[in-house]
Amino acid sequence: MNVIRRGLGNAVVQAFLVVIGLVWMTPLAGLFLSSLRSAEDTAKGGWWTVFTSPGQLSFDNYSALLDNSGITQAFWNTVLISVPTTVLVVVVAALAGYAFAWLEFPGRDTVFLVVVALLVVPVQIGLLPVAKLFGQLGLFGTIPGVVLFHVAYGLPFAVFLLRNYFAEMPKEMLEAARMDGGNEWRIFTRLVLPVGRPAIASLAIFQFLWVWNDMLVALLFADSSSQPLTVELQSQIRQFGSNVDVLAPGAFLSLVVPVVVFFAFQRHFVQGVMAGSVK
Repeated sequence: MNVIRRGLGNAVVQAFLVVIGLVWMTPLAGLFLSSLRSAEDTAKGGWWTVFTSPGQLSFDNYSALLDNSGITQAFWNTVLISVPTTVLVVVVAALAGYAFAWLEFPGRDTVFLVVVALLVVPVQIGLLPVAKLFGQLGLFGTIPGVVLFHVAYGLPFAVFLLRNYFAEMPKEMLEAARMDGGNEWRIFTRLVLPVGRPAIASLAIFQFLWVWNDMLVALLFADSSSQPLTVELQSQIRQFGSNVDVLAPGAFLSLVVPVVVFFAFQRHFVQGVMAGSVK
């Protein structure tokens, strides 16, 4: 009887999770189906009408999207902003986190407190001063300028996260590696990074999503030649409010990339957690 109750309980939980998953995926599916419909079909009815009239579906909108130089350029600008920012934040934060956790140097705790204090500084406070500075340095309106701003404001949280994770590693494990003749760089690359993979994967996921979906920083720091997809889609709405045949596939493209990245890194994240639990 207890086995039957547990089986029914698991079945109910699984059914509930399936329903939640379907509800969560409904907007994404609706956006995808809308991106496959013409502007005329969209004006006549909602995306769910494709189930009764599947002839509405066509990839013509995506062909038109590839011919839209503004959208395609904005997509690659988004990639050129998001990928370097994520890599730089993860690399610098991992090095700094290891230094704050396990290296002894003068003023270590004071510097770390300063880094933690930067977490409370709103991004809006630095927009105008940094914009003025970038203008003097010739970085305003460029992709490197947008990347540097995101890196600067992403590092405090990233360093705080990885430092706390690295500090929880057993001290005996690092001391044994040093006794075996390993230097700090070898310990960091061969021991700390593999063990810290779950935290690093989580940081990479969130940093990429934050930058990919950002609009505020890009709206101020990027010009027409370096603006990402979020700004380009917003300008398309402002200029052509009825061009759903361009906006729908563009919005789906902007949405599906973070979803793919999230699930790809989530697999590595789960593997890292399982490996750590087995050890």
